[in-house]
Amino acid sequence: MHTVVVGTSGTTAEDVIAVARGNARIELSEGALAALAAAREIVEALAAKPDPVYGVSTGFGALATRHISPDLRAQLQRNIVRSHAAGMGPRVEREVVRALMFLRLKTVASGHTGVRPHVAQTMADILNAGITPVVHEYGSLGCSGDLAPLSHCALTLMGEGDAEGPDGVVRPAGELLAAHGIEPVELREKEGLALLNGTDGMLGMLVMALADLHRLYTSADITAALSLEALLGTDRVLAPELHAIRPHPGQGASADNMLRVLAGSGLTGHHQDDAPRVQDAYSVRCAPQVAGAGRDTLAHARLVADRELASAVDNPVVLPGGTSQAEGSGGGRVESNGNFHGAPVAYVLDFLAIVAADLGSIAERRTDRLLDKNRSHGLPAFLADDAGVDSGLMIAQYTQAALVSEMKRLAVPASADSIPSSAMQEDHVSMGWSAARKLRTSIDNLTRIVAVELYAATRAVELRTGLTPSPATQAVIKAVRAAGVEGPGPDRFLAPDLAAADAFVRAGKLVEAVEPVTGPLA
Repeated sequence: MHTVVVGTSGTTAEDVIAVARGNARIELSEGALAALAAAREIVEALAAKPDPVYGVSTGFGALATRHISPDLRAQLQRNIVRSHAAGMGPRVEREVVRALMFLRLKTVASGHTGVRPHVAQTMADILNAGITPVVHEYGSLGCSGDLAPLSHCALTLMGEGDAEGPDGVVRPAGELLAAHGIEPVELREKEGLALLNGTDGMLGMLVMALADLHRLYTSADITAALSLEALLGTDRVLAPELHAIRPHPGQGASADNMLRVLAGSGLTGHHQDDAPRVQDAYSVRCAPQVAGAGRDTLAHARLVADRELASAVDNPVVLPGGTSQAEGSGGGRVESNGNFHGAPVAYVLDFLAIVAADLGSIAERRTDRLLDKNRSHGLPAFLADDAGVDSGLMIAQYTQAALVSEMKRLAVPASADSIPSSAMQEDHVSMGWSAARKLRTSIDNLTRIVAVELYAATRAVELRTGLTPSPATQAVIKAVRAAGVEGPGPDRFLAPDLAAADAFVRAGKLVEAVEPVTGPLA
């Protein structure tokens, strides 16, 4: 099994996915353990002083003005976890919770939180045991981080609340910890707050969304190429010299993908035949420009994610050296800050929902063109076997249109909203968790939309008898038929074909089918 070592300098997107989706084992580096111990010394020195220090010897949020006596501080840390574990609604997916927990451990291990090494090790042990806290859909405003979701995870660390075991059965967390030989943690000064205060949920979902969207953008380039081919379009618009004079990187990458898929096609270039046309429709001709702009948006979002993965997000944080009224041993200090605000992550999550919606929209327009006998340049109406008796793919396009419509609604930015909380102390929030949740739905929808275009385009290519498709297209048709997606013929129960096409795209099989012919695609 793959092992991910957590150090003091952040983590990578690959490691997040390995833990969230691949159940990779986690180890803490010696450097991380040393940094944890050093930061803890600073917190304990501050806890022994009479001066109030936020998060160490005070209440939280709007209650931060109360100084908490030493005999109540363990109770304070337990109470913040219990009271903040106030989520509602359906359970969040296992991979999201694992990403959330791993990213919180990443910040804890940085040495900037003041958490004891023992607590960090227990977090790793819970992940390694395959125990997944029950986290609910609603409860985060994306500032002070993902408070409620992280609180449900911290509750499991304490042996309270519910969690799912590696067998998929939800049981009391205390029972699951005992079954795996894990002792519940008794939280001390600052530790409860340090486990709750981060952008880890929205960041984990961003990292996984970027991986999924990268695959989908490549898949959409392939289906766009198949649609161009089926419509007897011209590939001259994909020429590198045309894209070099408008040098957006994503546009050039998408055009190159399409050109390589179409190499050797006997269907392209027939736009001057029976019904001559000077240019293809925008949804075909401008496919690289639209997909490319989305690719460039992904690149920006990836930059933000990488910065966040290298960050230590907590409030307050433990810093070495300097002078402060909250100064501990060795000159270290604890400082309040606003780094927990989710705005940087929330914005790019919303950007991705916008470009995903547009990619879905242009794919649906190409599908509709394939089905319309007045615009498909010789294909039968709705790609039906006997139009009138058969309806063909008419309603498959309805389904695709419904998915696009929902994606447009989901493209409305969550981060443009803010709702004050905590008696106006937290008077501006990011709504980043909400942005991430709706993006996951958008990505699910986009996968289905691309699958419908694949289904229609492969059928349309097969109906172009007497012309030979490109080798890459032939490879796609062979693979998709082997996956249970049937070809042209009389009407049949369509949902199983669409489900098979969806599974084919979702598993990355479309890209896998093409690349042995084209070489690696962007």
